Amino acid sequence: MTQVNETVNPLRQRMIDDMNMRKLSPKTQIGYIRAVARFAKYLKYSPAQAASEELRQFQIALAEQGTSKITINATLSGLQFLYCKTLNRPDIVDKLSAVPTPRKLPQILSLEEVERPVRSRMRGVVGLEVRDIRLPD
Repeated sequence: MTQVNETVNPLRQRMIDDMNMRKLSPKTQIGYIRAVARFAKYLKYSPAQAASEELRQFQIALAEQGTSKITINATLSGLQFLYCKTLNRPDIVDKLSAVPTPRKLPQILSLEEVERPVRSRMRGVVGLEVRDIRLPD
């Protein structure tokens, strides 16, 4: 998926290789790389050297900055991939927890809202006559 060039950081390249090996979608790969880059910018050094407390502080900082729940969870997924798969250090992310996001229930239509279009459709169908239907020659 991601283009490889000579200036790519070795950790990033290893993560890209791990994602390609697992056939993650390009969109997922971009999101994971973005998450790790954001964490590295926060740390000001390589995420490979980070401790679990720094991850916890990063999650707190994201929440305090007003980052959406979905973005926080996507970021955590990218970091979990880095630490569990690429670095083989699952203990670092053990205490991270996803932010609960409420599920949206489907809108339930009232009986009247369902009847209205059905009745209007039926009126149109009931009034049809054979001459109203065009048949191919």
